[in-house]
Amino acid sequence: MGMNFTFQESSVLYGMLAESSTDIIFKTDPDGAIVHASPGMERLGHKASDAAGGEGLAPQRLLLDLVAPEARQQVAKAHARALAGDDVDWFEFPALAEDSRKRWFELRLRALLRADGAPYGVLGVMRSVDELRSLSERLFTATYTDALTGLTNRAAFVSMLRHMLDAGMDGCLALFSIDFFRTINMQYGQSAGDEVLTVFGDLLRELLRTDDLISRIGSERFAVILPRVTPVEAEGICRRVVTTLADLKQTVGEGTFAVTASASVARIATSLDSTMGRAEMALFVARAKGRNRLEMEKPVRLAAG
Repeated sequence: MGMNFTFQESSVLYGMLAESSTDIIFKTDPDGAIVHASPGMERLGHKASDAAGGEGLAPQRLLLDLVAPEARQQVAKAHARALAGDDVDWFEFPALAEDSRKRWFELRLRALLRADGAPYGVLGVMRSVDELRSLSERLFTATYTDALTGLTNRAAFVSMLRHMLDAGMDGCLALFSIDFFRTINMQYGQSAGDEVLTVFGDLLRELLRTDDLISRIGSERFAVILPRVTPVEAEGICRRVVTTLADLKQTVGEGTFAVTASASVARIATSLDSTMGRAEMALFVARAKGRNRLEMEKPVRLAAG
């Protein structure tokens, strides 16, 4: 059985819902000035104004005053669409609290119409999505970050390399492999092996450029995407990593020993499989030649016709 409310009953029900809800319910005039807002607006630090009779904000407060600068055009267009009669469904935008902290909300807008159908304002509902965005960011971090080193993982590396190829960006791919890593684990223990990986990851961060994308893609293997460099430039950058590591004596646990790495460089071109294949082959050559060295990809020789 349906429920019918008088106007007074509907007003009381609205007040009860507005006071108990964490959503922010507001009404604007056609110019976007907020003429009424539910108590939830105080979550943004915007207090109700005495000039408005204790209900809502002062008329001078505009909806866009609550919006971060980068999203004001988006919200203004949505408000105009609502006035024109469109039902504006939920969309996210960053809002500004009184202390200038940025908080994320989703917003829904509907036109308020007179008896003759002419709009006299907009009714809006704002709902906080900070917790959802925080959870999403944590899930993203967990999905694409190597927990041990804090570097991006193989999934992120593949995505970034594919993006570079699709965008036609120039650059090189470098692969690094810690030499005799299995022996380190067996002789000194897995905790020592983990420390070696962490130290090498930190060394890569220190020696490589800010734009270089560093990932741990396997047990003892690291990949570096070097955007906008020639093979000659990439060779100089990566050779410095190999020689610097070899010159360091790592103190891990109770032991002090030398750690070295083998490395390779290939141009990012053609396809993901081609780029990886050429880099992997050069890395195989570096290890076959005695490790602790850098090898560049070999030019492809075409068969004589």
